Amino acid sequence: MPLDDIVISEAIIRRYLDDLISYLKSVVAIVGAGPSGLTAAYYLARSGLKTVIFERRLSIGGGMWGGGMMFNHIVVQEEAREILDEFGINYKPFQPCYYTADSIEAVTTLGSRAVKAGAKIFNLLTAEDVMLRDDRVTGLVLNWSAVDMAKLHIDPLTIESSFTVDATGHDCQVVRILQDKLRLKLATPSGGIEGEKAMWAERGEGAILANTREVYPGLFVAGMAANAVFGSHRMGPIFGGMLLSGRRVAEIIREQRERESRI
Repeated sequence: MPLDDIVISEAIIRRYLDDLISYLKSVVAIVGAGPSGLTAAYYLARSGLKTVIFERRLSIGGGMWGGGMMFNHIVVQEEAREILDEFGINYKPFQPCYYTADSIEAVTTLGSRAVKAGAKIFNLLTAEDVMLRDDRVTGLVLNWSAVDMAKLHIDPLTIESSFTVDATGHDCQVVRILQDKLRLKLATPSGGIEGEKAMWAERGEGAILANTREVYPGLFVAGMAANAVFGSHRMGPIFGGMLLSGRRVAEIIREQRERESRI
């Protein structure tokens, strides 16, 4: 059978629009498909919660692709090794409590397992605003990343979610909208973004689980965004905390969802 270029185009357009319409409403919307966002999506989707990720870049994986300074290996500490085992990511011991993994395998496996668990990933979409109802974040305002990059005056579209996760890394993009645009008080000591401190892996990794939490009603932070919002250190190419933070935010959301369902 000869191939028809128009049929190919129609297949892509119809399938994409079907997906987009299906995710106009979700239980959890995650902004950022880095390691913490992908890990959170896997655990949330696996538990049966309708989960979608919006990634502004063409590729997923955040900073994990490049390992450390473009040496494409990452380090994971003992505490997070069980997550590598669960995802089936190969690793090698280096010294006691230190394990290395190929960063390309890690990213592709995280993405594949999240999607196979039922999460949906949309790339090249930027969250330019949030939807607020009754002092709670209830969704996102989205536009094409190309529109944002070109500074075009194109109105966005809105999606609804019961829970939203800022997993945008150092930029803490969604939380910054609440602070800079909406002037809202956050659940931080100062009421604003505390700011990321200098690299100190031990301190950064030690703080990230405590910082993974709800920062404003309906909005949670995970991964490096959590440390940036709550004023902790960055940790460089050790990624155990990113994985643990993704799992932790999924646990928090599931617990809150269960409490709300009992009310």
